[in-house]
Amino acid sequence: MPQIIDGKKISAAIKEELKVKVEELKKQNIEITLAVIQVGNDPASCVYVRNKKKACEFIGIKSLSYELEETTTEEELIKLVEELNERDDVNGILVQLPLPKHIDEDKIIMTISPKKDVDGFHPMNVGALNIGQPGFVSCTPAGVIQLLKRSNIDIEGKECVVIGRSNIVGKPMGALLLKENGTVTICHSRTKDLKEVTKRADILVVAIGKPRFITKDYVKEGAVIIDVGMHRGEDNKLCGDVDYNDVADHVSAITPVPGGVGPMTIAMLMNNCVESINL
Repeated sequence: MPQIIDGKKISAAIKEELKVKVEELKKQNIEITLAVIQVGNDPASCVYVRNKKKACEFIGIKSLSYELEETTTEEELIKLVEELNERDDVNGILVQLPLPKHIDEDKIIMTISPKKDVDGFHPMNVGALNIGQPGFVSCTPAGVIQLLKRSNIDIEGKECVVIGRSNIVGKPMGALLLKENGTVTICHSRTKDLKEVTKRADILVVAIGKPRFITKDYVKEGAVIIDVGMHRGEDNKLCGDVDYNDVADHVSAITPVPGGVGPMTIAMLMNNCVESINL
């Protein structure tokens, strides 16, 4: 049986640690405030925003909520972000993605002050990560590193393969594994002989966006599998990018879906909010 990497348990431990830190900061009259902006009422976004607010409440972070109409213009959203940038009582700004089609997401991300960009999406924070400077790190990849470390899985010297090259997961994931002294390969839709590359991996991080795509044919025996995907299958059950049942007996450790990487994203967002006072 493989080691099941329990994201719920690890994220709960991180939140408990952050709660203690926030209590200590409050004793020094330091309060942390996160501003969350949602445009429109995309059902998945509503769930994420609600979970973020719950996490803030649990940890003791104040949250400001801006729920804007779907018809909000790009100019109106930029104006709100700029106002929040100027406020000394706001430590972090989060604009929930995706945004309606008439708003340029890149422009909005660029408008958020890098010192308040708790999602870690601003080019200045992405650049800081790649050259080893302090800055906010994208929450999902940061969560994956915590899953590995807190499960006593050593990254140093390991062959690490990431499938997916998105700006939010794949690219920062590669940079973080490299920072931990892993030997990193990033695969994508144009990679030739994908199975040959993934079968070299001691640690395989899958963020490909295709349900149950990775079967045991792609996996080296005894590898560690981190499944970033989240889909609702034809049976209406949640599943990941990895065919869990096919792969599980073949590996040394694996994240389940749900309950693996998912809970870590919000835990690391909360961590970024707490870290904001040092940046």
